[in-house]
Amino acid sequence: MLRDLLHESYDAMRYNQRRTALTMLGMAWGIATVVMLLAYGDGFGRAIANIFANFGTKMMIVVPGRSTMQAGGQKAGAETRITLDDIDLLTTNVPQIAHITPSSDKDATVQYDTRSFTMSLRGEYPNTIVINALTLAQGRFYNPEDQIQRARVAVIGSEAKEKLFSGRNALGEYIRIDGISFEVVGILTPKMQEGDNNINRVVYIPFTTMGDFKDTHYLDSIWFNYETNDYERIEQSVRYTLAAQHKFNPADRRALLVFNLMVQIHQFEVVTIGLKILLAFIGTLTLGIGGVGLMNIMLVSVTQRTREIGVEKALGARRSHIFLQFLAEALTITFIGGLLGIVLAYVVSLTVGRLTLYSAMAKHAEAGDIRLVINPLTLIVAVLILAAVGLVSGMVPAIRASRLDPIEALRYE
Repeated sequence: MLRDLLHESYDAMRYNQRRTALTMLGMAWGIATVVMLLAYGDGFGRAIANIFANFGTKMMIVVPGRSTMQAGGQKAGAETRITLDDIDLLTTNVPQIAHITPSSDKDATVQYDTRSFTMSLRGEYPNTIVINALTLAQGRFYNPEDQIQRARVAVIGSEAKEKLFSGRNALGEYIRIDGISFEVVGILTPKMQEGDNNINRVVYIPFTTMGDFKDTHYLDSIWFNYETNDYERIEQSVRYTLAAQHKFNPADRRALLVFNLMVQIHQFEVVTIGLKILLAFIGTLTLGIGGVGLMNIMLVSVTQRTREIGVEKALGARRSHIFLQFLAEALTITFIGGLLGIVLAYVVSLTVGRLTLYSAMAKHAEAGDIRLVINPLTLIVAVLILAAVGLVSGMVPAIRASRLDPIEALRYE
């Protein structure tokens, strides 16, 4: 029976080739639009994820502030000052922390040969390479031995290397930081840099060595990453732990500033999901227009083949037979048009390549641009939408054909 249905569908489409081709083109364009819009939504989500991954995702930065509430006998306005003891306190009381480092920074004059620039100098533990998602282009990062020995070694950003050395080799060379000689042991790969952000001009040195430049007893900030997904609970644990130590109200968000990157990631995830739903809706509407065209063509076909339907019913065909005959024809057009549309979507996605997004605002931000990569889930969603539109568009003419009165159909001119 299936073979007969497909054969009849083929004969009907072959009889009206131009009409069938135009209907298929409408369905192909509709499904191609759905696939490309869904791929754009996925590409936007991946671009946002790449932007945050550039700075490290599951990461928090703790910065001392000034209290605005009275607590523990302390008046409002007291300054919070964090030390290395707080590093140990957090490590003990917040077991979800994977890596943690104190951070002490200052603007320093960095010199090589006759070149001199003001750059950001940061003294941190060696594990900052993991916390800040740093990657090396050349050389190595300073290690725990360098930390213990207060070694005068430096790892420089990509822009710092270009400013100081241009195209020359920098590894093993010595630079002067505020007049003190340091060996360059590593060069970092470029990170996304927006506006005046000088993230690629940072010079990293061991935290202990930073004591040669400033008093590191009081820290500028604490950086750490964590393993769990419950970032809100971790932030709460950090606030309560340090509030008990420094006698400020845990609810006083100005006494301790906690920058939680996952909060922003979650906000963008909500935006991305909303965008995907909107794009899927727009694509469905576009495909629906093709479905309306298919429905109209099938209704015209029912009108033109009224006498044929009457003859079939007179010869014993049931309503279900007529219904399946026209539904099979509509679904065949939908299937072939959908297949052509998916091929078209793949051709467009491969041709378009990268669509500018974050690289328009930041340097080295090609990873933050949108790429139309069609994944299996996108195809599944698009095919389900296509099947729904095809069924709705084919059922209305099929039901109309199956309900024709055979006597009236035979009289139809």
